[in-house]
Amino acid sequence: MTQTSRSGLGWLVLAAVCWGTSGTLGVGLREASGLGLLAAGGYRLLVGGLLMAGFALARNRLRLPRTAVGWRRIAALGLATSVFQAAFFSSIGFVGVAVATLVTIGSSPAMVLAVEASTGRQRLTGRLGLALAAAMAGLALLAGSPPAGLAVQDAVIGTALALTAGAAFATISLLGANPVEDFDHTTGTGLAFLGGGVLVLTGAAVTDHIAFTPSLASVALLIAMGLIPSAVAYLAYFHGLRTQTGTVGAVVSLLEPTTATILAAVVLGERLMLPALGGAVLLVTAVLLTALPARATTA
Repeated sequence: MTQTSRSGLGWLVLAAVCWGTSGTLGVGLREASGLGLLAAGGYRLLVGGLLMAGFALARNRLRLPRTAVGWRRIAALGLATSVFQAAFFSSIGFVGVAVATLVTIGSSPAMVLAVEASTGRQRLTGRLGLALAAAMAGLALLAGSPPAGLAVQDAVIGTALALTAGAAFATISLLGANPVEDFDHTTGTGLAFLGGGVLVLTGAAVTDHIAFTPSLASVALLIAMGLIPSAVAYLAYFHGLRTQTGTVGAVVSLLEPTTATILAAVVLGERLMLPALGGAVLLVTAVLLTALPARATTA
């Protein structure tokens, strides 16, 4: 594995760890502001987009697309991120966090692999297959069991929404792994997040409420959500995908629920059960299997 490839993996790991903070920060924001999950997700995108655009402007690196191709990439990324936020948080309302996380995060690598295998960008090796199997088992252990008394209709709707969220994240991974020349990552992602945030907040305004009384705690948490699991995470993810396939990126992103579980235990005082600990170990194993360099073949 080259130094560039190792650096790319490092950026992907950083992205996954940053994403793992969103649950703990989201719980704090909900308690401090009274916002629903969908509204919090919309504000997260909006603040993240503002921070990215502000960063690019401050460094005199604001690069607006000059062609229709660049603007189409911004529109596609903005739509994918808004669908991911809306579908995932809506799924939680039907099947709970455990099942929504399992289906969303678990389905994404398989979807990305299917696309990249069909195009020849990624080959399904024995090691990658083992990594995917370990990842699914780890997610099942980490997510736990579905809510008691879950109705069949709720299960079907919630699972469909979670699969939609998984497809949206798969789209984000594929877009990042196939860059276009007229798309600056900082500027383009910032604009995409601004558009996506507006779309999610519009939906939240129809189904719930988006107004809240700002306080020092709620504003600080909102900025943290926009900065860590949004701006830093996605920029790191796209940077890592410059040297890695979308399949590798999607598998490494499985570190997100591991980080979230550890943070919930340390910060929120949630008890870390033995099956969840075993699931975290399996997810880390899956990432390590994906990150190991392929063996050189002899003639």
